Amino acid sequence: MAFDSLTDKLNSIFSKLSGKGKLTESDVKSAMREVKMALLEADVNFKVVKQFVSSVQERAVGEEVMNGLNPAQMVIKIVNEEMTSLMGSETTELQLQPGKQMTVVMMVGLQGAGKTTTAAKIAGKFKQKGKKPLLVALDIYRPAAIKQLQVNGEKQGVDVFTMGDRHDPADIAKAAIEHANKNKENLVILDTAGRLQIDEEMMQELEDIKKAVTVHQTILVVDAMTGQEAVNVAKTFDEKVGVDGVILSKMDGDTRGGAALSIKAVTGKPILYVGMGEKLSDLEQFYPDRMAGRILGMGDVLTLIDKAQQNLDKQDEQESRDMVSHLKKGKFDFNDYLNSLKQMRKMGGLSSVLGMLPGMGINKDQLDNMIDEKQLKRTEAIVLSMTPEERANPKLLTPQRKFRIAKGSGNDIADVNRFIKQFNQMSKVMKQSGVGKKGKRRRNVNPFGGMGGFGGMGGMGGRGGFPF
Repeated sequence: MAFDSLTDKLNSIFSKLSGKGKLTESDVKSAMREVKMALLEADVNFKVVKQFVSSVQERAVGEEVMNGLNPAQMVIKIVNEEMTSLMGSETTELQLQPGKQMTVVMMVGLQGAGKTTTAAKIAGKFKQKGKKPLLVALDIYRPAAIKQLQVNGEKQGVDVFTMGDRHDPADIAKAAIEHANKNKENLVILDTAGRLQIDEEMMQELEDIKKAVTVHQTILVVDAMTGQEAVNVAKTFDEKVGVDGVILSKMDGDTRGGAALSIKAVTGKPILYVGMGEKLSDLEQFYPDRMAGRILGMGDVLTLIDKAQQNLDKQDEQESRDMVSHLKKGKFDFNDYLNSLKQMRKMGGLSSVLGMLPGMGINKDQLDNMIDEKQLKRTEAIVLSMTPEERANPKLLTPQRKFRIAKGSGNDIADVNRFIKQFNQMSKVMKQSGVGKKGKRRRNVNPFGGMGGFGGMGGMGGRGGFPF
């Protein structure tokens, strides 16, 4: 995710502060100089950095902080609060018309920012909330733009309105509104054309569309990987056509994150959502406080819970209840392992989940090194090569059965033996985490089922385990 480098640097700075029993004004100023450099390297706007550091330093050298029981923690708390304020403090939703009235949303942005995909993501998100969206193809210039919107609309189960590429976008928009009225579609999303760079022709086209139809919300999609350029784009679009909110795409990429920390402060426009992947479900509500927590390495458990609620269906819930029931009885079998793997992938994979847990202190590259998805697939192949009886009762795995499983999964017998040994070790831990004979818990049950041993079981090639 974005901010990995910034998070590492800030954690290093704050660990130095935590190592001091008492802070002096000189300690705070020295730390703030390092914070300033870290933010500038993350491509945060210079004026924003200057104001941020000044505000933190002014609060941090106060008597209450310097003479407190744990001044280092107080400084981190202040940084967290100021960073949250920088990004907007309050969560801002896409503003819809009240009741069943139609809301028209115009998506704008440069070519390549992910505008068409984001339009489909928005449609899918609000369809789940009970709206009846209509996607409108107004990009008549980019090859395959209309087809892309149609494909994404079909995946989301959302109607797509198009008149091809031989009509004026403003006329298409007017016809789309009439179509929506006839079909009782109450959320019209206009996917406008982008350009490689901002030009007068594009801006005029957007103004013409706004004159032709009533646009309630103009949402700008910017590529988070463009850093400060994203801020400049947002400022120009707001000046030319007016912007109500911003969506940052590609936040899962290798980006420094300066755009997220600068856009609200520079333009005054709130960030509504962030795109965290290419899947049409990978669109997260932007919570300034949660994002600040992620940047400071505090994790983001609330977003993790939201992901679980959105991505795990009724069957998953039943499987989770079955797993808890097994643990209470002191059982954990290979079926539980497979169910845990499936649920974890629905939530973005083990690396994604671990990255949101507080106190991990591990960046994306470290997680990728510790968790080998290819090895996890090999262990999954081992389990799938077992019979239903063997998955439910690991004690049935005799040497002869293990040879058959190794051959069926394309693994060496040594790999199968190693995996089963690691599984048995984790199973013991899971059983100890369950409920004893008298109904009392011995320890807290891992809320993510069998996740605790995935790192170790994924390490058949010699990688170290990832213990919980």
